[in-house]
Amino acid sequence: MQVIIPLAGRGTRLLPHTHTKAKPLIRVAGKPVLSYILDPLKKAGVKEVIFIIGYLGEQVKDFVMRNYDFDAKFVVQKELKGQAHAIRLAEKFVHEDVLIWFSDTISNPDLKKLQSTKNDGLIFVKEHPDPERFGVVFPDKKGIVKKIIEKPKNPSSNLVNIGLYYVKNHKLLFNCIDELIKRDMQLKGEFYLVDALNLMIGYGSRFDAKKVSFWEDCGKPETLLQTNRFLLKTGRNKPLKSKNSLIIEPVHIEDNVLIMNSIIGPNVTVARNSIISNSIVKNSLLGESSCIEDAQLDESIVGSFARVKGFYKRLNIGDHSKIIHGRE
Repeated sequence: MQVIIPLAGRGTRLLPHTHTKAKPLIRVAGKPVLSYILDPLKKAGVKEVIFIIGYLGEQVKDFVMRNYDFDAKFVVQKELKGQAHAIRLAEKFVHEDVLIWFSDTISNPDLKKLQSTKNDGLIFVKEHPDPERFGVVFPDKKGIVKKIIEKPKNPSSNLVNIGLYYVKNHKLLFNCIDELIKRDMQLKGEFYLVDALNLMIGYGSRFDAKKVSFWEDCGKPETLLQTNRFLLKTGRNKPLKSKNSLIIEPVHIEDNVLIMNSIIGPNVTVARNSIISNSIVKNSLLGESSCIEDAQLDESIVGSFARVKGFYKRLNIGDHSKIIHGRE
């Protein structure tokens, strides 16, 4: 099995952090978002991964090559024409069944059982109380997907498409993407992969709707913070002992962090080499080598090498930023 991971988006919803850092490398609960995809792939024995990169793509390439031993291919998507267009760029490298995993979200598919499906593939789904905001998957009584519809009104199904697909017939997949583009089947100027999958279903392909137990979004500041809370509560807790501060779990505090006269937590991730003094920080993400002084932060994201002093509100600042209230 091969894997395709589309990563070319600019990540505009995560500005200002994506001005300087590729979106898949934004850290949550102590790891880059991309690692929550690559680590289970490595554990499952996957050998070959095709990365579709774009803006700040060299950062992604450098990270993968330094930290993983996949047979990695990197393809640049110069024009952002949508998901199906991105997948099409990988066609020359694909020669077997393929897993397509979009990197905005974190989930827990059972990768070792993918190839045991008797049908033509899997479309991974999660029950959601507000499915109208997503692509909705409509399976029959046997769990076979009949269609996928983007943001339908009052859908009869609450199973949403999480951006993770396993396809056995790669040739038909690319043929349907070609047909999609030839017929100019666009939505808001982009070619969507689900439209190609719907074409495959129309040609007789049978995809199982496969549920995952969790699905967390990393595409916006508020959802990134929610994902951080979820991961800390489900296994990423790493507290730091401190004599002069109060640590309220769950937290993830990396190496070489200095905390003085402060209250940290709950739901806080602090990256390495950071300093926090005379502050209260909760429900927040602090980047590498950040410095927080005389502050009270809640629901905040602070970039790497940033400094905050005397601030008492929600905050969302990028790398190397400085916010100082009052005299130095």
